[in-house]
Amino acid sequence: MGNIQKRSSGQWRARYRDPPGKEHARHFRRRLDAERWLAAVENAKHRGEWIDPSLSRITVGEWAVKWLDAQVQLKPLTRERYRNILRVQVLPHWQKVRLAEVTHADVVAWVAGLQSAGYAAATIRQTHRVFSLMMALAVRDRRLSYNPAEGVRLPRVARKEPVFLTHEQVDRLAEACTGFELFIRLLAYTGLRWGEATALQVKRVDLMRRRLEVVRTAIDLGEVSYGSPKTHQHRSVPIPRSLVDDLALLVAGKDPDDLVFTSPRGAPMRNHNFRRRVFAPAAEAIGIPQLTPHDLRHTAASLAVQAGANVKAVQRMLGHASAAMTLDVYAGLFGDDLDAVADRLDEAAAKARADYLRTRGTDSDILPLDFGDASAV
Repeated sequence: MGNIQKRSSGQWRARYRDPPGKEHARHFRRRLDAERWLAAVENAKHRGEWIDPSLSRITVGEWAVKWLDAQVQLKPLTRERYRNILRVQVLPHWQKVRLAEVTHADVVAWVAGLQSAGYAAATIRQTHRVFSLMMALAVRDRRLSYNPAEGVRLPRVARKEPVFLTHEQVDRLAEACTGFELFIRLLAYTGLRWGEATALQVKRVDLMRRRLEVVRTAIDLGEVSYGSPKTHQHRSVPIPRSLVDDLALLVAGKDPDDLVFTSPRGAPMRNHNFRRRVFAPAAEAIGIPQLTPHDLRHTAASLAVQAGANVKAVQRMLGHASAAMTLDVYAGLFGDDLDAVADRLDEAAAKARADYLRTRGTDSDILPLDFGDASAV
């Protein structure tokens, strides 16, 4: 238990020992304030929620460095994105604030300020997520008793409607991307992500089985490096027959470790350069200026569903973690598929009724059994 003593200065000193036995003290002008503070400390100790105040004196800026260094599970691209969020959105506001001084109301006001500054809803949600993850680790590290970023209302993100190209539009786009026709068709008919397609090596192209083995992705952080695909899952993607001959010509004479697709100079392809110099002008030329390379992934899903693929097949092709994720993005594409299911159910039900009516006449010819006088039973 703690104790309270009046000092010669007239102040009241409240003292207690923490669970490890170290003594802590704080001075107050009024005895009542000292009693309330000491009671709160003792209650926190009793509930197992006591926090060493010295640990929460660290600033958010100092804690951000510790937190980011501890995120060893992050891919390089994600780590760089988190680093930029800290540098641009988080630290300008929180750099010198101590962890113990961060309140829920302050976080709410900060989020509102980001919105007033014109940041997009998706950016605000990602920024808040990074900050909340930092505070959550501080709670687990016994530096805070609660996460002040929890329960903050965030702006809703208006999901961009994906663009689905037709077969004809894919052909027109490919023709407009001079020198990259096969690359465009591959994206539109296999659903590979940009990084997966630009990281594809010759040894991962099996023309006999018509399969692409997706085992890595390109990471562009000033210079191109390679890591595991999104969700860390390797997958096998079918190659349409119409692309096999062109792929065979493209990889002929290349070494197994060579890239299948490169820039005109033979270097790894860079998304920014390709979009600015090749893709954007081609999209403008075919009358769809808002088109992005990622929309070709959406197109692949759409064309696969039109060809009769079910949700599980689309999930495997795109490398989604679950069929639920596929449905979350492409639920509208399966509307016609569901109509077809209903039609097949109608056909099956009609056939069953016809069979029943055809056999019922035969059944009526069977004489019923004579059990005699029922009252004698």
